[in-house]
Amino acid sequence: MIKQSFSNFKMFSNSRSFESSRDFARTDYAHALEHITTVRPLTFHQKLQQKTVNMSVFKDVDMAPPVAVFNLTARYKEDKDPAKVNLGVGAYRTDEGKPWVLPVVRTVESQMAADSTLDHEYLPIAGLKTFTEAATRLALGDDSPALLQNRAGGFQALSGTGALRLGIDFLSRFGKSKTVYVSDPTWPNHMAIGRDAHFTEIKKYRYWDDKTKALNIDGMLEDLRNAPEHSVVILHGCAHNPTGVDPKKEQWEQIAEVMAAKKLFPFFDIAYQGFATGDLDADASSVRLFVKKEFELFVSQSFSKNFGLYNERVGNLAIVTQDNDSLMRVQSQLEKLARPMWSNPPNHGARIVATTLNNPSLFAEWKEAIRTMSSRVISMRALLKQKLKQLNTPGSWDHITDQIGMFSYTGLTSKQVDFIIQKYHVYLMQDGRINMCAVTNSNCDHIAAAIHDAVTSC
Repeated sequence: MIKQSFSNFKMFSNSRSFESSRDFARTDYAHALEHITTVRPLTFHQKLQQKTVNMSVFKDVDMAPPVAVFNLTARYKEDKDPAKVNLGVGAYRTDEGKPWVLPVVRTVESQMAADSTLDHEYLPIAGLKTFTEAATRLALGDDSPALLQNRAGGFQALSGTGALRLGIDFLSRFGKSKTVYVSDPTWPNHMAIGRDAHFTEIKKYRYWDDKTKALNIDGMLEDLRNAPEHSVVILHGCAHNPTGVDPKKEQWEQIAEVMAAKKLFPFFDIAYQGFATGDLDADASSVRLFVKKEFELFVSQSFSKNFGLYNERVGNLAIVTQDNDSLMRVQSQLEKLARPMWSNPPNHGARIVATTLNNPSLFAEWKEAIRTMSSRVISMRALLKQKLKQLNTPGSWDHITDQIGMFSYTGLTSKQVDFIIQKYHVYLMQDGRINMCAVTNSNCDHIAAAIHDAVTSC
């Protein structure tokens, strides 16, 4: 219709009656435009078809609740109060409240950037070998009988979470039990990983004693004695999250004895080696005790905290078996599991860790850095306890300095936590866990005042 109108316009524009023909063309063109722009009402069947097309396949998907720690951080960021403090997320901060990139990490990254021989090719499915070997040696010790007998190895994963997921998935398929035990309380991801790996039973063993604010060793041992044989038991190697309470050496001996008698499988989660006490060997002593007692076991290692490589997702699954043949078979199956999950692990962070651990001078520099971090945390524990005592805050606060690692399990109730957040803009987890790395000389008075007010008012 429009094409015809334009041809008419051309024809009449060449005629003697130009004015009248131009009027005709305008009328004809307007009629055509009106014809194509008129919206006709949809029929019933057209409406039904449109409704069906627009109906989302995701219409029945429920909104998931937010992840607590990240939701807390979001609320903190939205808060405009100048005195606000975030004690939630587990990341190291300087006394100025800033993230710290370790000097040794800067050094290695500079070396890597200047090395023209490095490329971005895929790593093997099992990861960077220089990294997995060094990481496994860090956990087990240079003189580990498992390493000397060639029955221990590593498998690179996406930080500690990836190592846990990979190991738990393997045990769900090839282990002798579909029951996994976690401490009460524990890091929430432990239970989520167990569920997603299709363990049929996820049980808790007693750990925290709210009255003494210490380890409930008797309850823990009793629960482990009652566990079905071959159950998987997730153990925090050091700096228990969230409580900061670790078993003493003799208590680890008791735990190992019970687990050996019940044929329980130890799965150590060690995310804070070196960060907890500043001593790499001391922080891995629980793992090494079990290896010495000839357990087969898994160890998930994270290098987020002790290297400050939070967003690089550097992790290792250390594997200890009875013999080399078993080790080879386990690693072969781990490759089959990792392939459809992440296929190949990332290189950058793993190369930083491998370079550092395999170079004596860089290794020494890194050990000094973790001593710096751990000593600052220890000093903040002492300062917060001191401030609370000066305020005559009811109760004993010795547990703050008795605990170790990044977190302190304060014993504050949910009601007290809400009070502190609303009145003082100090953000902490609902179970009363606080990140001691976020306590500084400049905000400690404010934090202590908030805790004191909550304890005396709620």
